[in-house]
Amino acid sequence: MKVITIKQPWATLIKEGYKKYEFRTWKTKFRGEILIHAGKGIDRKAMKRFEHLNLEYPTGCIIAKANITDCVYIDEKMAKSLQEKDSLIYYGFIDKVAGTGNYEKVWEGYGFKLEDVEKIAPIPINGQLGLWDYDDGKTKSSKSNEQLSLWDQENE
Repeated sequence: MKVITIKQPWATLIKEGYKKYEFRTWKTKFRGEILIHAGKGIDRKAMKRFEHLNLEYPTGCIIAKANITDCVYIDEKMAKSLQEKDSLIYYGFIDKVAGTGNYEKVWEGYGFKLEDVEKIAPIPINGQLGLWDYDDGKTKSSKSNEQLSLWDQENE
């Protein structure tokens, strides 16, 4: 199964349902089930922003499962929309230009839309860059579960 490593507090905010997009400077064509790995890296400045939530932020383990359903370019319209939706979670994409009512985009990249997030018991493991594979003992390859089921039937 595919895994994405994410710094804390962002991994936990996804697990708890606060954050619906994961942001990267690269796009992906991958769609489907993915595991959320809380990396050992911590965004200390962001951690202070979320102290009031009283959440636990484990590191170095897989903590959730989700589906990547889309990968969208974060243009100015999308950035404004996200910041209007939740400025605590989605900040830093655009800034108000001093002395004007205008905004300017300050970040370039993509948002991976995450849906159907499920909490799972932590699985200690070292993370990796990009999307990486984790074999939980139930999968035989990186094929989808439906493909695996067909493969199992054909190869019994």
